[in-house]
Amino acid sequence: MHIQDLPYPDPGEPDVRSGGRFLLWLGRNQLGGQLKSMSWGLLHQIGVAGLPLAVGLAVQAVVEGSGGRLALAAGLLALMGVALAVGDTMLHRTAVTNWITAAARVQQLLARRTAELGAALTRRVAAGEVVAVSTGDVEKIGWFVEALSRFAAAVLALVIVCVGLVIYQPELGFVVALGVPALALAVLPLLPRATRRADVQREKAGRATELASDTVAGLRVLRGIGGEQLFLGRYREASQEVRRAAVRSARMWALIAAVQVLLPGLLLIAVVWYGATLARAGTVTVGELVTVYSAVTLLMYPLRHFEEIAMAYSFSKPSAKRAARVLALRRTAPGDGLGAAQSPTGDLYDPVTGLLAPGGVFTAVVCGDPDVAGRLAERLGGHPAGAEEPAEGAGDEERVRSVLLGGVALDELPLDAARACVLVQDKDPVLLSGTLHELLDVPASGQVSAADALAAAQCTDVLAALAQASAQGDGDPMDTRITERGRSLSGGQRQRLALARSLVTDPEVLVLDEPTSAVDSHTEARVAAGVKRLRAGRTTVVLASSPLLLDQAERVVLVHEGEVVAVGEHRELLHTEPRYRAVVTRETDDEAAGQDADVREWKTLEEIEESA
Repeated sequence: MHIQDLPYPDPGEPDVRSGGRFLLWLGRNQLGGQLKSMSWGLLHQIGVAGLPLAVGLAVQAVVEGSGGRLALAAGLLALMGVALAVGDTMLHRTAVTNWITAAARVQQLLARRTAELGAALTRRVAAGEVVAVSTGDVEKIGWFVEALSRFAAAVLALVIVCVGLVIYQPELGFVVALGVPALALAVLPLLPRATRRADVQREKAGRATELASDTVAGLRVLRGIGGEQLFLGRYREASQEVRRAAVRSARMWALIAAVQVLLPGLLLIAVVWYGATLARAGTVTVGELVTVYSAVTLLMYPLRHFEEIAMAYSFSKPSAKRAARVLALRRTAPGDGLGAAQSPTGDLYDPVTGLLAPGGVFTAVVCGDPDVAGRLAERLGGHPAGAEEPAEGAGDEERVRSVLLGGVALDELPLDAARACVLVQDKDPVLLSGTLHELLDVPASGQVSAADALAAAQCTDVLAALAQASAQGDGDPMDTRITERGRSLSGGQRQRLALARSLVTDPEVLVLDEPTSAVDSHTEARVAAGVKRLRAGRTTVVLASSPLLLDQAERVVLVHEGEVVAVGEHRELLHTEPRYRAVVTRETDDEAAGQDADVREWKTLEEIEESA
């Protein structure tokens, strides 16, 4: 895979049972690139290792006064220089390609899982962790994949050099062959502690990132209640904890680096001392001593790759573990399902709460807890409310608790078919940057025009504002660019544009979670009437507690403590169901008790009049 061929047509199905298995799967899928990088790295390392041999031959040729051998040494030196230059260039090229392609594969996998889970992702995994996985963790995983081939080339080069020195000069070669493995393994006792400290640092950094992400997301609310300084203090404290943990981790890695410098130096001293003794005794020549000395000196270069791979693995394994945890999330358990052409229609039924939304009816659902309403909206869209899937061997009662549309479980439908059938707009929809025309250019049935959807969502003032904001000052609002997340618009305007986008789609079932929470009462009443008129004959479920919306609904359902407790029309429930009245009118317990007493007294008077 070359960089210009990205993205992958299919990034594959990863092994997410653990971080280590995910790295192994990634390495297997990058095997071709790894072998290329290792081959060029081996050529580079051989070029480095061949330099001492050429220098030693040249020195010995000068000592012996042999012009032929000197020319041979010069040719060998030139050949090693070419190998060094070509190998280093191509190693860097292929290693960086491995890094980028591995990171791109992980990012494609994360993007695919994010698209599959939708709004359910941030309910299962903290938003800060998602940010950390898709940025810093992807980079660390790519670093390990890139370093792996260079480490393999360094190991092969060390083996070749040690064997070559034993053959070239056995007395000194055996000293080097015994010393190099000891140098490579000397840092192993330090790695567990260094890894633990690095894990602590990353854990604290992840928490700080989550805190920063949550603070930025809720900045308006914090300013409203005067809580900026409180959260600033918390982030400052978390940041200092990250700094202290990073310093402790850096000290351990500095110790490992020092050991990697100290021990080769001691080996070099031992080789020089022993070689000088052998040279004085006439056992080795000056050229052989120079060759072995130079080889030991240059061996410190491939030995550094042991430290790098240890650091890369210790940093990438927790990152891979987090990535695997996100990639392990599933929308549903896979099933045979139905094709898109056989998309079901009919009543929408949730067996967990007992909620029934008849086909073609405008149904409103009232929940006392907004979080419960959000989870219910996710369930109605076919997203599991929890992070855990049914266990292997679970009974039919556990597996049949998916939402049913026309008697067909949404979990059994292919993802595209399920989303074509049921569209969920959550309480905080996102507007992507682009023109209004691009915003409304979404997969749709074609039965609802953009103009009709904008009119039903009461976007007249939004269109006027966009026309005013156009380059001409009175241009076409459909061609006016909307900034990222609609920041140039008010909260109510953003909400109505998102509603218009959902109405254009015209799905079989439309689920709206608090679609008018940011608009004024007058506009809300017109939006409710517009949605009811445009969605006539289509199934619409609105989760809200606004009387203006509820009064437009043909059927109102009260969900209390996770189950349906009352069904009827808005005005009927308002007079007969105290729990419904408490949620919709926000009345206190004392007020509810007083109204209940009035109702009982009124009923008693009616009974007396009838008996009289």
